[in-house]
Amino acid sequence: MPQGIHDVELNQPIGAVWQFVSIVENWVPLVPGYISHEVINERRVAWTFTGDIGIMKKTISLQVDITEWTPPTEVRFTLTGISGNFTGHGYFKAKALGEARTKMTGCLDITAHGVKGPMINSILKSNLPKTTRELVEAIGKRITK
Repeated sequence: MPQGIHDVELNQPIGAVWQFVSIVENWVPLVPGYISHEVINERRVAWTFTGDIGIMKKTISLQVDITEWTPPTEVRFTLTGISGNFTGHGYFKAKALGEARTKMTGCLDITAHGVKGPMINSILKSNLPKTTRELVEAIGKRITK
């Protein structure tokens, strides 16, 4: 499965990190290539973004379902393709490094299925770590604003 994991250390208390990442609408627009999102309910969002598939750009729609909230340390979610045959999951974890410092880790794991799955997965293996890093760093910058 193609996966990206990235850590950032923030000069913010763990509560501030939790307050931001526990609300899906806060971080979904920060994904590279973001186009739009629609809130279905508190635990489900439909999310549309542009992804690089080799030399082409493809519009991808995914459903994000929050599967676990563990305040103030973890948010876990699943990803299901709306416009393509994709599945995956991800998380944000926070670890207090002191009273006003927190390590935040983000993970995205996405797999393409079907006839084109192997080709798309080889591209995702090289692109997903960069996308995850950009997302986690964008969240960190937004939290520290």
